[in-house]
Amino acid sequence: MKKHNFSAGPCILPKEVFKKASEAILDFDNSGLSLLEISHRSPAFVDVMEEARSLALELLDLKDKGYKALFLQGGASTQFLMTAYNLLENKAAYLNTGTWSDKAIKEAKLFGEVIEVASSKEKNFNYIPKSYTIPKDTDYFHCTSNNTIFGTQMKSFPNTDKPLVCDMSSDIFSRKLNFSNFDLIYAGAQKNMGPAGVTLVIIKEEILGKVTRKIPSMLDYAVHISKDSMFNTPPVYAVYVSLLTLKWIKENGGIAGMEENNNRKATLLYAEVDRNPLFKGFAEKEDRSPMNATFNLTNSGHKEAFDKLWKDAGVNGLNGHRSVGGYRASMYNALPIESVQVVVNCMKELEHKI
Repeated sequence: MKKHNFSAGPCILPKEVFKKASEAILDFDNSGLSLLEISHRSPAFVDVMEEARSLALELLDLKDKGYKALFLQGGASTQFLMTAYNLLENKAAYLNTGTWSDKAIKEAKLFGEVIEVASSKEKNFNYIPKSYTIPKDTDYFHCTSNNTIFGTQMKSFPNTDKPLVCDMSSDIFSRKLNFSNFDLIYAGAQKNMGPAGVTLVIIKEEILGKVTRKIPSMLDYAVHISKDSMFNTPPVYAVYVSLLTLKWIKENGGIAGMEENNNRKATLLYAEVDRNPLFKGFAEKEDRSPMNATFNLTNSGHKEAFDKLWKDAGVNGLNGHRSVGGYRASMYNALPIESVQVVVNCMKELEHKI
């Protein structure tokens, strides 16, 4: 039976990517060697790294605009730390929209004063705060563009003369934005870009070198830039699969093409959530995420029947996060609309049975 993968991450990737990646494990580029055993300093892999970095900037329309792309390790969780280590001299402003921004704030407090300009915590993060002021004496402003657990997404970003830092782990390459408005973007690959184990960092070089503290080499963006993202042994396979996924995005209409498909999928699912009296959405409608749709049953007594329906239909990963409950449909770039239709059909079938 075909599986429909709605996992929040690690998540679905294009079948074409899986095929090419599996072939490279056996024989990379007709070299007679596996991708897993070639030297990361070999010309073959250096080319992979350079192409991946270049293509990331190209897709974001940031080539030749003062930005560098890095593929690092440690996930977004390490970026919570690195961002503050490299940028926070005195005070930073953070928007708190969920678990991950909460964690980012915790790490930043190790390096200086953190101003929480707004938070949606009082409503279990089911909306994005809109009215807030970024203090003029802050070193940077940090936000999380999409909240995987709670199913909310920032639809707009503040105009500020402070460096704008954004965790885009769960919606990078999924929608068109003016990415040149951001000074630092980071994203774990395991949502829209590749497998777990590598993190993309996009950084405007001019914001570096402003803090007075000494930064350990492994946590210094400038060091990684100077070594072309090869300061230490990179996660070779994860970078290669990310490159294949970036190529797939480009071949399928780029970010604009991804956004069009993602909006169709989200419209289909949310329309059923709103129409069907057996279901209700978790996030405020204006802040709903096309990437992660969170919803629940209006009557918990129907849970057993609904769970059987979607599991029998080959759906995987639909359970909601423990802090929200209910259901979460993660509809990343590679998820086909046919899979969304399967979930919608299960929702309709439950309505007919009740």
